[in-house]
Amino acid sequence: MKRHISKVLAGGAIVALALTGCGSGSPSGSGGSPAGSGAAKEGLTDVTVGILSIAPSAAVQYGIDEGIFEKHGLNVELQTGQGGAAMLPAVSTGTMNFAVGNPLSVMTAVDKGLDMKIVSGYSASHAEGEDANGVVARKDSGIENFADLEGKTTSVNAVKTQGDLTIMESAEIDGGDPSALKFNEMPFPDMEAQLERGNTDAIWIPEPFLSRALANDEYKLVGYPNQKAIPGMPTMVTFTSGGFAEENPEIVADFKAAVTETLAAAEEDPDAVRAILPEFMGMDAAVAEKLKMEAFNGEIPAEQLQKMGELMLKYEFVDKAPDVAAMTVQ
Repeated sequence: MKRHISKVLAGGAIVALALTGCGSGSPSGSGGSPAGSGAAKEGLTDVTVGILSIAPSAAVQYGIDEGIFEKHGLNVELQTGQGGAAMLPAVSTGTMNFAVGNPLSVMTAVDKGLDMKIVSGYSASHAEGEDANGVVARKDSGIENFADLEGKTTSVNAVKTQGDLTIMESAEIDGGDPSALKFNEMPFPDMEAQLERGNTDAIWIPEPFLSRALANDEYKLVGYPNQKAIPGMPTMVTFTSGGFAEENPEIVADFKAAVTETLAAAEEDPDAVRAILPEFMGMDAAVAEKLKMEAFNGEIPAEQLQKMGELMLKYEFVDKAPDVAAMTVQ
């Protein structure tokens, strides 16, 4: 099936908008009829969904290919965003009707005044066994656990996100001082090379970068911080603007039902999702076939989100404890 995925470019001004807050705009699908306008193609309602160019996003394409969204009356157009924070204002202004992104960014945006609503769960770290992201260090670094990261620099893709949050909590659990940890920002594709050159002491990386790094005999796994901090920690959720949710409850309900059915099927058949990856994001077929996938589940992980909110307050990511129930579509 030929896939049409458009790009959404978000510059510094639009990211700043997410952090300063703004009102919800009039939502509409990009390049199509406004969602809920009754002018949807072939009797379906057009919706625009923002995704990141990462492996778990392929589950949405799987749902489209399998006709699940169409079954629930939706014609989905995918748009790839440059980052979770960048998609927030796009959802707020209606450039995107829905998006798939990490819940920490959503809760931070709500704390700053942006009107966002979590619609469904999406993906989560594994509560036990091998996880889909972890911290890696050189074998000769002397770093044996998270507490040993004190005074060291750990590279994450962005600060004040799930990486540094869970690593700080993991360090405390291991008996360390979270305030003594240092973090710097670095793109995932650059991390292994910078670790090799000694420009960073440890790296927090997801698949497929994690498996590739651990295949090098000079590196070792320090641990899985998501598992240690919050077992089964949600890594992504779907969300929309409060305005869109209020004005289009039936569309939101249909989207939630379609996502939940899609993710249940994807969790039952992860190989089918892996098979999409070579075309979906240009991943090598051999890498895609062996990729460790996150756990898919459309149910809202309220308990884990509440724990995440408590950690966000503890480490001063937000000014007040997030009200998960208030920011969730019921």
